[in-house]
Amino acid sequence: MGIFDFVKGGVKELAIARPDAYKDHIVYKHPDKTIPMKAQLTVEPDEICLFFRDGEFVGQFTAGRHTLDSGNIPFLGRLIDKFTGGDVFIAEVYFVTTREITDNKFGGRIGKVRDPQSGLAVEIMVHGTFSVKVIDPPKLVIGLVGLQRTDGNAFLSWFKEQILKTIRDDIAELIVKKKWPLLDVTSGAYTEEIEQEVVAGVRTHVEPYGLEVIRMGNFHVGMSDADEARLTKFYENAAYINMTGGMQGYQQFAQANMMMNAGEGMAKGGGGSGGGLEGAGLGLGFAMANQMMNPQAQNQPAPQPNTPPSQMNTVQCGKCNAQVAPGKFCSECGAPLQAAGPKFCSNCGKPVSGKFCGECGTPAPA
Repeated sequence: MGIFDFVKGGVKELAIARPDAYKDHIVYKHPDKTIPMKAQLTVEPDEICLFFRDGEFVGQFTAGRHTLDSGNIPFLGRLIDKFTGGDVFIAEVYFVTTREITDNKFGGRIGKVRDPQSGLAVEIMVHGTFSVKVIDPPKLVIGLVGLQRTDGNAFLSWFKEQILKTIRDDIAELIVKKKWPLLDVTSGAYTEEIEQEVVAGVRTHVEPYGLEVIRMGNFHVGMSDADEARLTKFYENAAYINMTGGMQGYQQFAQANMMMNAGEGMAKGGGGSGGGLEGAGLGLGFAMANQMMNPQAQNQPAPQPNTPPSQMNTVQCGKCNAQVAPGKFCSECGAPLQAAGPKFCSNCGKPVSGKFCGECGTPAPA
């Protein structure tokens, strides 16, 4: 199809239509520029057929079966090749799909993005699907001819490049401006907002080509397992630092954790020695960890015992001989208390400190 044979007495009639193998292409270019008069053109309901001459749009055909005759289709007169006696049109013919093209897959790396919380640079990947629709067929063909992307595969490749370019710019800007943690982004917490931004951004790139992005689906932003583990570890450490009251506390925690692991290693290394060695290893780990996590407890002085009232500074009442607190009167019998001073035995004259003389046994003076 697309090739005609010159025969005696004129030009053989030709049928022009999009082949079934290209039904899913958004743009299909007819391979032959030379089209005989009276050729039959078939246009499906979900497409439009465009005629160009020397890069200029000349006219179009909508759905239906058409006989190409300049007598009833005026714009075809501009396409007649006079060197063939007026029996041949010279034109580039494009079939453009006008229905929504769905489930087009895209994906790839968009480069390194710095996580606002940790400052770590992480390689981000994205994939998903998109649907697109042609809203201005002549503008699309003119644009794609300029890009030299007139076949279906080249068009989709170009379109996916526009999506990735927009995502690369928009995601980095969103993450920086809104300070989104990358782990939240890759978990899907902001997928809807990112999709909306990407659709709006892609539209600005493709509308000059007569295209409209209808929607995106299965949109996913991800990172490698290694980068995810690296970020997760960072946030875990940050949480421990906050929990332990700062870097010094975290260092103590880390050292204690090492001691715990050492204790577990000793327990596992006991082999057949049974539960006694296992308990000793774990016990050592707990003890060392406790020392690391509670260094202040080791430096605190031992609490002093409370001094009972009998060992405090007291005086002896001269009347009832009770040991009472110093004052003007006895708290036991109410008698006036004598001023503190040494007492002497009335018999031997030796100092007396108790109720009886330690030398002769004579009762102490009142």
